[in-house]
Amino acid sequence: MSLVRLNIKGISYSQTQSGAYALVLSEVKGSRTLPIVIGAFEAQSIAIALEKEIKPPRPLTHDLFKSFADRFHIVIKQVIIHKLVDGVFYSSLICERDKIEEIIDTRTSDAIALATRFNAPIFTYENILDKAGIYLKMKDTLTSGEDPLSIENLIDEEPTSDKKETSFSKDTLEQLNEKLNHAIQQEDYELAAKIRDEITNRTSK
Repeated sequence: MSLVRLNIKGISYSQTQSGAYALVLSEVKGSRTLPIVIGAFEAQSIAIALEKEIKPPRPLTHDLFKSFADRFHIVIKQVIIHKLVDGVFYSSLICERDKIEEIIDTRTSDAIALATRFNAPIFTYENILDKAGIYLKMKDTLTSGEDPLSIENLIDEEPTSDKKETSFSKDTLEQLNEKLNHAIQQEDYELAAKIRDEITNRTSK
């Protein structure tokens, strides 16, 4: 079976499972996408790994794994989503240490979170894409200068009725910086990204 390389296209709030997100992977040489339901923690962890400007005050679980692996010279070479059973995706980490390769079973959400930290390629088999791949349009149109890998663009918001008030128009820059620091300390990185974007918009004018 041939392997197909995938990229992370985005993360959207699940309309069917409360508190869950859909991680959307897209094939590099094609137009199919592979949506995978993941938890909120894993969605946040993946988004943070892709968002270069926001650093957690303490390492997340996947950051800890990366530090541990680096210390003992373990490299994740690639991630393979190798099986789909009853709507559940199964994945493997292909690791290497001292030129010895090992295959480790893992949840797909954890595998993707680690792949983003190791810059490891993500693959699946053609038959899985044939079975579960769909054509899915997400946030393809971005305004000029907008970062497609920012948390705000990676994670679509919850339905309107559940949205928190995030207008910062009445805040001064000093207040915004205080809120930004507070959000980071509280590990609310989605809010921190929005505050950062508001500060950037004001200071760039």
